[in-house]
Amino acid sequence: MNFCYLTTIVFLPLVGLIVIALLSKPQPKTVKLTALIFTLASFALSIVVFCLFDRSSGIIGQIQFEEKLAWIPAINAFYHLGVDGLSLPMVILTTFLGFLAVLVSWKVELRPREYFIWLLFLETSILGVFCSLDLVLFFLFWELELIPMYFLISIWGTGRREYSAIKYVIYTLVGSAMMLAGILSIYFTTGSLNMMELAGLAPVKPFIPLTAMFFLLFIGFAIKLPVFPLHTWLPDAHTDAPTAVSVILAGVLLKMGGYGMIRLCVSIFPEVALNYAPWLVLLAVVNVLYGAAVTLRQTDLKRLIAYSSVSHMGYVLLGIFALSQISLTGATLQMFSHGIITGLLFAMVGLVYDKTHERNLERLGGLARQMPVIVVVFSVAGLAALGLPGTSGFAAEFITFVGGYSSAAFEGIRLYTILGVLGIVITAGYILWMLQRVFYGPPVEKFDGVPDADNIEKVCIFSFVGAIMLVGLYPAILTDVIKLGIMPIMKLVGL
Repeated sequence: MNFCYLTTIVFLPLVGLIVIALLSKPQPKTVKLTALIFTLASFALSIVVFCLFDRSSGIIGQIQFEEKLAWIPAINAFYHLGVDGLSLPMVILTTFLGFLAVLVSWKVELRPREYFIWLLFLETSILGVFCSLDLVLFFLFWELELIPMYFLISIWGTGRREYSAIKYVIYTLVGSAMMLAGILSIYFTTGSLNMMELAGLAPVKPFIPLTAMFFLLFIGFAIKLPVFPLHTWLPDAHTDAPTAVSVILAGVLLKMGGYGMIRLCVSIFPEVALNYAPWLVLLAVVNVLYGAAVTLRQTDLKRLIAYSSVSHMGYVLLGIFALSQISLTGATLQMFSHGIITGLLFAMVGLVYDKTHERNLERLGGLARQMPVIVVVFSVAGLAALGLPGTSGFAAEFITFVGGYSSAAFEGIRLYTILGVLGIVITAGYILWMLQRVFYGPPVEKFDGVPDADNIEKVCIFSFVGAIMLVGLYPAILTDVIKLGIMPIMKLVGL
């Protein structure tokens, strides 16, 4: 019997939380070490899967490491897991950030047992989304993510944490209701819940118009990505969430939206995606420019990074609906790149706040002398976010823009792509201003003697830096895998 790699990867964090729950009056350090061991094991196993993944040209579009068991026979639902070139990078990203989120949380003192239980539950639910190939299983994992996010923000957050947690839940539930309606309409039309069977399916008598099915799913994913004007939950959730939750939220939760658009909206409804591509690419450009412009007005560090995510997710939306093989590859790489870059940015903001107890740009300044390690790593993260060559940010954005500019999806896409490039100029403005204000502005007397990063923090932040540089200097390590998942989708689109 073959080893069930994906089931093990998905449920190792769940086993970890059960172990933590069963520990009798554990010390906080024991809880943290247990969480660290199980998240590290899940990450290590995902690397094994990545190394064993068959990249030969004969298996383009083929699902690998597939596991399929009858689950709910009455509706033809299966426990069906598998990965291809599209989902595997997201699995790697999730396990990597899940492990680092435990390190980021090392100094959590408030109810650490419950905190790490919810954090591990969150990782399992996200991994389930990326590995599921059955629509009901996909939706189940999608909904499970809500529970830990609510408790992590409302109990361990700051500021208006209850408000932000409830706002996040309400927005996500509205999107989930749309998604469920879309999934049910697909099932009533086809009788199938298998994502691979549904790809490119053109039913003779759809339950509701295909366009309606497409947009029911699209709106659910657009809230998660997020897409303007459905983005207003994001700044509040980020601002009030604990640092590790912001890392996970920006790093992988937003990517569930982009992944869903490619896996379901484009794959199942390629003709609808092509018909509405001009409007959706225009929306992407609005996302890029609006998000970047609003970021310029922020004075709270976490809120600034949150709005920058709105802008950068616009690049993902542009790459998806430019509907070329290069642009879709770029969009997937951008999701991975943004995950590690913005995860690092939030980790750095958390470090600065832990040392200074201040996030307001107007009250920070001159920290470079006290924090040499933090200033270097924060600068690397900022420069990667604005697309400095040699970093993953440059590789992802360059591939996305080349794919958008060369796309044959519709006339005028070149103009939209050029407008999207302007977002990088604005990004450079707010990133460089932020770094100058925090580290090189006039020194503030009350911050004299604040400590630099400790050893655990250095391991965490340099792991991020290593990933950013690896993907930036050798993007083929991911693009060679991603294209295997994108090529069959392009055959369905027909461009």
